[in-house]
Amino acid sequence: MPGTQEIRLAVIGAGSWGTTVAALACVNTPTVLWARRAELAAHINAHHANADYLSEFDLPSELWATSVLDEAVSSADVLVMAVPSHGYRDVCAEAARSIRPWVPVVSLAKGIERSTLKRMSEVTAEEMPGHPVAVLTGPNLAKEVIAGQPAASVVAIDDDTIAAELQRIFSRPTMRIYTNPDVVGCELAGVVKNVIAIASGMAEGMGFGDNTRATLITRGLAEMSRLGVAMGGDPLTFAGLAGMGDLIATCSSRQSRNNSVGRALGEGRTIDDILGSMNMVAEGVKSSPSVLDLARRYGVEMPITEQVVAVCHEGRSARDALAELMRRDKKSELE
Repeated sequence: MPGTQEIRLAVIGAGSWGTTVAALACVNTPTVLWARRAELAAHINAHHANADYLSEFDLPSELWATSVLDEAVSSADVLVMAVPSHGYRDVCAEAARSIRPWVPVVSLAKGIERSTLKRMSEVTAEEMPGHPVAVLTGPNLAKEVIAGQPAASVVAIDDDTIAAELQRIFSRPTMRIYTNPDVVGCELAGVVKNVIAIASGMAEGMGFGDNTRATLITRGLAEMSRLGVAMGGDPLTFAGLAGMGDLIATCSSRQSRNNSVGRALGEGRTIDDILGSMNMVAEGVKSSPSVLDLARRYGVEMPITEQVVAVCHEGRSARDALAELMRRDKKSELE
């Protein structure tokens, strides 16, 4: 990678988290944010605000936006992909035409590609061979981070030199960045926590309290850890920021899109009605069948995930799903 003063960052995707990450990084290094719509890019440049996703927050004057993908990608020394999983491969393939050799790619996406069951780092490796791939993940609700509330995140990559430079780029006085070589575990944790957050939201929507939420978080962590370790992740990752940290934040916060979907399901609304009223992606809805398919591939039991799939994709009610979980055979907690 080039010397510290020369690092140029491009963030691809101007949703709430992509914009927030760009706002963090632009104070440390020259940063451009790619927005799909020219109107949004122009608004960010003229008003230093993202009216679509973070309208109440000012963006740093150092941040510049464009709607021309080649313009953002071709000069980047680090490429950050802030694109939802269902559109990730297409944007990645388009960006691959402009990216320079060996430029590291950082994925912010927390989803699984439905057709292949691949993680976004695997999709990146296929579409951009020869580029080091990292994952930035953790308990990071965008509005709290951009407001400057103290938080922490993890950059996962098995290259210490790149990890240290990414750590520098994303660190701020209110954002502490840790490194972790376990890309598989960090990335998988970010996917599964969204599924568990839907279950947690369903319980809240049905009127249940903290005991129920704590039970779902704890047993959801067990599911996440079982699958992650089976796929090659480090068990310690799931006790860290990418695992337990992100799980607690997403299952507990009303800012979480997945938790919000779950609450609405618990209140009796249909999944089509809920998704039709949202302007942002709830990754857990799309990822839950893929997570369940991975669990079956690796011979791992994931009963909470099974019930989320049943409610989101098979028409089961949230109340019936909870009853099904409570009727399961008695067993040891350590199984």
